[in-house]
Amino acid sequence: MIPVGKLQEIEDRYLEIEKQLADPDVYSDYEKFKKLAKEKAELEPIVEKFREFKEVMERVAESRQIIDEEEDEELVELAKEELKELEKRQEELEKELKVLLLPKDPNDEKNIFLEIRAAAGGEEAALFAADLFRMYSRYAERKGWKVQVLDANVTGRGGFKEIVALIEGRGAYSRLKFESGVHRVQRIPETESGGRIHTSTATVAVLPEVEEAEVEIRPEDLRIDVFRASGAGGQHVNVTDSAVRITHIPTGIVVQCQDERSQHKNKEKALRMLRAKLKEMMERQRQEEISEERRKQVGTGERSEKIRTYNFPQNRVTDHRIGLTLYRLEDILDGDLDEIIDALIAHDQAERLKRME
Repeated sequence: MIPVGKLQEIEDRYLEIEKQLADPDVYSDYEKFKKLAKEKAELEPIVEKFREFKEVMERVAESRQIIDEEEDEELVELAKEELKELEKRQEELEKELKVLLLPKDPNDEKNIFLEIRAAAGGEEAALFAADLFRMYSRYAERKGWKVQVLDANVTGRGGFKEIVALIEGRGAYSRLKFESGVHRVQRIPETESGGRIHTSTATVAVLPEVEEAEVEIRPEDLRIDVFRASGAGGQHVNVTDSAVRITHIPTGIVVQCQDERSQHKNKEKALRMLRAKLKEMMERQRQEEISEERRKQVGTGERSEKIRTYNFPQNRVTDHRIGLTLYRLEDILDGDLDEIIDALIAHDQAERLKRME
């Protein structure tokens, strides 16, 4: 059963916020108004679903009363039919409310840093890394998100040994957080004269952007080098030393950015990336302390874990974590990822619900 008492508390809080937002004093206080409006928007889906649930429960009670008390057989039969539909909807609403009550990931609304690196397979792996970057770029375009290449190591045939990008847009992390891991491609390379299928891999890492206050970076812990930009992702090539490489001495983490013409802007973006990497390292250390059962959600997100295969001869994409296979590889590589992402999110929610029972 769903926690009706908790849901009623949420609706009461929602009504209280509505009153406060109508208060002229609150309306004139921008920060307070913004905070309340954000809370109202977060509670609204739960309240709407709970109100529908209460309405369905009232109609269930009315139908049962008719069945128990009415003598007209035709009316009783109608009430029984309606009760079946209402009980089915009640069950659906209970499931939906349980999902809505799951704890929210605080990173879900954040921008992300996307890192793609060619792994096993040489030039073919680099070309696959480029295919993956295009896939995520096209997906971001469909969502209205902004993609900025921060750094790229381009091969002679247009592949990427590695590419790092910032994707800015509401909910970017919530949609792409399960993409971290090893992606595998099976296809006949253009250079293969014998028509043999090769298997290559690329790694993907998705890191949520981190607020300055979340991770402290001491200036004395940094070594900052500047160098001439080489033209990230085939973009402009600078004639000044505007590219920035930052080494975090205590951890050995190195980040660099050469996207902007301004050294100052490159440094700012590199520091944003460094914060995300440091937070990821801290999270990884924390996760090592929690139980194995907790880490069985949709994979650990570790880069060593093979998560998906893209098979060209069979026009097939298989996500190994949830056993999902789709036969429309071209659409998926063109950024049509929602079916896979929705399935991964649903699986994660189901696993978390199990642990709550």
